[in-house]
Amino acid sequence: MTDATLPRAPASPEPAPDLGQPGLYSNRELSWLEFNRRVLHEAEDPRTPLLERLKFFGIFSSNLDEFFQIRVAGLKDQLAAGYSERSPDGLTPEAQLRQIAAVVREHVRDHGRALHEEVLPGLARHGAAVLDIGDLTEAERQQVGRHFHDNVFPVLTPLAVDPAHPFPYISNLSLSLAVALRDLDGEERFARVKVPKILPRWVRVGEGWRYLPLEQLITANIEALFPGVEILGCYPFRITRNTDFEVDHDEAEDLLSTIQEEVRNRRFGAVVRLEVSPNLPQSIREVLLSEFNAAQAELSATLGADDVYEVSGLLDTADLLSLASAIDLPALKDPPHHPVTPNRLAGGRNMFEVIREGDVLVHHPYESFTSSVERFIQTAVDDPDVVAIKLTLYRTGGDSSIARLLAQAAERGKQVAVLIELQARFDEENNIRWAQRLEDVGVHVSYGVAGLKTHAKVMLVVRREGETMRRYVHLGTGNYHPRTARLYTDFGLFTTDPDFGADLTDLFNVLTGFGAPQEYRRLITAPRGMRERFAAMIQREADHARAGRPARILAKMNALVDAALIRALYEASQAGVTVDLIVRGICCLRPGIPGVSDRIRVISVIGRFLEHSRAFYFLNGGAEEVYIGSADWMPRNLDRRIEAVAPVLDPVHRAGIRDQLNLMWQDNRQAWELDADGHYTQRRPPSPDLELATHRALVESHRETGRTGEFPIPPR
Repeated sequence: MTDATLPRAPASPEPAPDLGQPGLYSNRELSWLEFNRRVLHEAEDPRTPLLERLKFFGIFSSNLDEFFQIRVAGLKDQLAAGYSERSPDGLTPEAQLRQIAAVVREHVRDHGRALHEEVLPGLARHGAAVLDIGDLTEAERQQVGRHFHDNVFPVLTPLAVDPAHPFPYISNLSLSLAVALRDLDGEERFARVKVPKILPRWVRVGEGWRYLPLEQLITANIEALFPGVEILGCYPFRITRNTDFEVDHDEAEDLLSTIQEEVRNRRFGAVVRLEVSPNLPQSIREVLLSEFNAAQAELSATLGADDVYEVSGLLDTADLLSLASAIDLPALKDPPHHPVTPNRLAGGRNMFEVIREGDVLVHHPYESFTSSVERFIQTAVDDPDVVAIKLTLYRTGGDSSIARLLAQAAERGKQVAVLIELQARFDEENNIRWAQRLEDVGVHVSYGVAGLKTHAKVMLVVRREGETMRRYVHLGTGNYHPRTARLYTDFGLFTTDPDFGADLTDLFNVLTGFGAPQEYRRLITAPRGMRERFAAMIQREADHARAGRPARILAKMNALVDAALIRALYEASQAGVTVDLIVRGICCLRPGIPGVSDRIRVISVIGRFLEHSRAFYFLNGGAEEVYIGSADWMPRNLDRRIEAVAPVLDPVHRAGIRDQLNLMWQDNRQAWELDADGHYTQRRPPSPDLELATHRALVESHRETGRTGEFPIPPR
């Protein structure tokens, strides 16, 4: 018998890959920077109208400010505390900070180049200019000079730094001028002048849409602040502070007072970033670094050379958002969008009557928030048979029409209970203010469950109808906030389903009282059980695939970070499930890895509106299930927040949401594909006439159809 004829041992099955290895996960912070790079691309893309490009420069900068205030600040805190545990992708805090700095410097360079070499010159050709002081005629110099002396000079406060004048406190995100001086004794001195936020950043010059940055106007007249002193130079700089804070709920006897105190303390957080003009002298840089480090020594927070970012041209470009709004040149903007009234709510019919006839599903901003959600609340306020209104408010805004309506309801004797989340980041002060106003008019205000943020978007209206009480429910993916409802894409569901009504009754009792139900009838809630429920549904699809049945997961969210759910998706892919994910921002999952995630695809859609809705579709062997809600697949949502996700019961609505998600998969203008290395590539249409952009397609479709069906989908 030859070797060739010897019986062969059965081939050993290939070992299953270790799904915990760091190479299968992208870094959370670097993935977020990739998202902000996609935002920057909208500003760079010549297909985007010029004033919209200007807006995206502002969004990019505003995003980056928040990233440094929270995420970079958190990593620096970890480093100062000696925390060396690695993230799921294997990076230490120090390594993450090093990589973040390298990526941000590249992005800042690209931002400055595109802004100053492409967009601002393009706007100038249309008569909308951001000027340098040297661009002004003599008459214009006199005009802005009068404006300086009449309106700016009285507000300014020059602050010298010398033995008699300590280094001044510099507020977070404030734009300042570092002034180098030579005094009468021949000594070189340093002074700081704050560019006051209370004054408009953009000083209008002459007629039309021509503006001079306020810091340039101050620089051109800096001698007025230091008469008789030689000015050696004037250089803009800007700082970013750590604004994150943690509240010890066990120690906080009065949560409202504690949050108020923490918000006040936020202004003294450690400096985590210094932005400077490239020509700022090294001597002044060293003074700034030395003074900031001395001031925050007790915080163990060190500011080093890696934390200094040179910015060519304008600093604080988040203010470009206000400039883009101020310039009234419609030809340089997206066509105006006017949300339509949902078809079933048209004609002025009573909303309670409409909802009793069947669930109503709405999609903002294509469909009007005003004629659906606000109208629902207004109807509840005005209806004498409504006895109670309960809802969650995560972000109120400075002028909240929703909060005003709730105050009216309380004044009319209705039982009104509001859960206001005091720790909604950067909206704490607005929320505190409205909490106090609502309490003053008799609203029952609660701040939720200790140690957890309330992020669920839910509302319950109780109405007396004959001998019974009927509960009307709204469940959404977005905040009860009219302004963001014009910019964010979100789903909302109105229903009188008794199980939903009972679930929300139980949920509000948890939020305002004690205890928790063992389980809900329809809702999936966090922090108890949501991760497990989603993992079970993913596993169910894997079981279908192993049994030879079609299996698909189609999910849309803002961020995918949770390692347990990523692992479940990897296992589903290995079982044969087709997994299509629409993840706007952070995605720590790596698609397309052989043997691990071959059947997973990920796209991100960036464009005119901010994709905010969360929707989850499971084929389930043909018995389709669709869920909408407030939760992303992130540890913070699943473990540290009150979240609610609801099944969509109406088959027409389920199909509508599925079609919406499939439309986004066809997008070849706004969609970016994620590869296994964590990089994104924007899709390109084969020709301009075959371009499909999700936001434009849906705006046009709703406008043309008048919302005559459930989620009209434009033809291919």
